[in-house]
Amino acid sequence: MPRPIRVAIVGAGPAGIYAADALMKSDVAQDPGVSIDLYERMPAPFGLIRYGVAPDHPRIKGIITALHQVLDKPQIRLFGNVDYPGDISLDELHQFYDALIFSTGADADRDLTVPGIELDGSYGAADFVSWYDGHPDVPRDWPLDAEKVAVLGVGNVALDVARILAKTADELLPTEIPANVYQGLAANKAVEVHVFGRRGPAQAKFSPMELRELDHSPNIEVIVDPEDIDYDDGSIATRRGNKQADMVASTLENWAIRDIGDRPHKLFLHFFESPVEVLGEDGRVVGLRTERTELDGTGNVKGTGRFRDWDVQAAYRAVGYRSAELPKLPFDTLSGTVPHEAGRVVENDTHLPSTYVTGWIKRGPVGLIGHTKGDANETVACLVDDFKGGRLRTPEAPAEDAVTAFLEGRGVRYTTWEGWHRLDAHERALGEREGRERIKVVEREEMLRASEPQDGHAGA
Repeated sequence: MPRPIRVAIVGAGPAGIYAADALMKSDVAQDPGVSIDLYERMPAPFGLIRYGVAPDHPRIKGIITALHQVLDKPQIRLFGNVDYPGDISLDELHQFYDALIFSTGADADRDLTVPGIELDGSYGAADFVSWYDGHPDVPRDWPLDAEKVAVLGVGNVALDVARILAKTADELLPTEIPANVYQGLAANKAVEVHVFGRRGPAQAKFSPMELRELDHSPNIEVIVDPEDIDYDDGSIATRRGNKQADMVASTLENWAIRDIGDRPHKLFLHFFESPVEVLGEDGRVVGLRTERTELDGTGNVKGTGRFRDWDVQAAYRAVGYRSAELPKLPFDTLSGTVPHEAGRVVENDTHLPSTYVTGWIKRGPVGLIGHTKGDANETVACLVDDFKGGRLRTPEAPAEDAVTAFLEGRGVRYTTWEGWHRLDAHERALGEREGRERIKVVEREEMLRASEPQDGHAGA
């Protein structure tokens, strides 16, 4: 009787879980069957849904419910707290699996090359997001002593950073934020947050709902300068052809013409201001210099040669995420992706046998959940095609227990899907004591302990 196809997926965020789902829905899931192991370096699954979504956006975290349904399937196992390649290498994975799919995502900040970006008080948005989302591998404290803050970028991450900086700690207390984050935000001195974009309202990358949410806080006065409401032919064409862009521009227009209210924290959305330098004294941020830009007719902008200095004491760059290089795999440093053809990893114009990518490590950190599903379907279709064409490698030890024996023999303290249910219950119990839905556990050791069965054996 033929054995199931053994597939390892490295990265248990949405991209990896959607790949597992696509495999489960493929025709080979019936004959000869599939056996899927998801590897995740964090003790808990879900990737950026757990560690990249702002805590005051529970509706997005609802995606976890759909991901749960995939991971509940008996053909899928989770190995959390397992690092690639530290705990298991590429060659070792190939020993156990017919095929490998890498879905490691992107959680580092893209570089912004302007003078002063290295100053004390200049931060990457991804690091700040990791802090307020309770990531175990970042410091527990965050310096929030700046009264005026600049956020560079006009995407949803910039909005998240600006909103968290502008809200009060008590507004965020009903969410799942851990105690150290609440205490840090309670000491936050920011009363002015300035968001800067070098192009105009029609080119902003906000989603309409995320933008409108800024105005829902009783403590945040959102301010748009009427001078920044400007469109050229390219901008008008963008609005006509893109409903979301049109909704964003309409919202910004409405804010620009209203009277400024008296909510205590001011959040300014600036357009046509291109950051050219983070200003410093004694190694610390003391300001931001921007160049005023203007539309060129196509929706792009050009510099005007007019500069302005802004009084800020901290600057957060939110100009996009970047994937980390994966050892033993080819990597395009320019795009921050693994070279591939429809998901098949390519090195020196040759497909690497049995090796695939999906998600942001495949296409770069752009697109929404729907794009991630499409990515997974494309990659899995190639894997299935390679199986049917006899192009997959044959593993030396395809039995499921061979992997667990290997990890336990190496002393890897891995977590499991059952362990996630225990951690989930533990976090919910912590929240219940304070009348909250959940309080996220930050410390890795506490996550591991909570994931383990009561007898405390490895392989929680």
